[in-house]
Amino acid sequence: MSFGKMYQRLLQNHFYLVQCIQTASLMTTGDCLAQLAIEKRTFKQYDFRRTAEFAFLGGVLVGPAVSAWYILLQRQFGHERNLRTTLCKMCCDQLLFAPMFLVVFITSLELIHDSKPGHIKQAFKNTYMDILLTNWKVWPAVQMVNFYVIPLQYQVLFVQAVAVFWNTYLSWKTQN
Repeated sequence: MSFGKMYQRLLQNHFYLVQCIQTASLMTTGDCLAQLAIEKRTFKQYDFRRTAEFAFLGGVLVGPAVSAWYILLQRQFGHERNLRTTLCKMCCDQLLFAPMFLVVFITSLELIHDSKPGHIKQAFKNTYMDILLTNWKVWPAVQMVNFYVIPLQYQVLFVQAVAVFWNTYLSWKTQN
């Protein structure tokens, strides 16, 4: 059996589990790139806990949330691949989901670090608007392609493949 057929079978039988594992893997990759390529850390300086935190959030938060969100968008706006449906999905994604999900993501990351409420508030003040504005520079175009071209079962994979670079940015931005 080819890898593609095996992947499709796994998606059919274990949709959320596959999304969680692939998202955790790709978020791990993003954090590794942030630490090694952007921050220029050596192996001795490498923060393995930070990578584990990104993997954990990818597997238990990002993967399930994004998967459920795309299913909800599909139910709400249908399966049609036309400009109107694609624009509706993208606008909902970027004006509703993205701003709220960034709040959840930043809060979750701070809670993993056992941050106090004042520190969480400061983290929002320091990072939220920059991340949200950068999000709006990157993701509307990606989501237009995603919702117009990519079948539902591959949308999380497509987004997470693009998100390797986004996760690199998020890791760097939230950790520095």
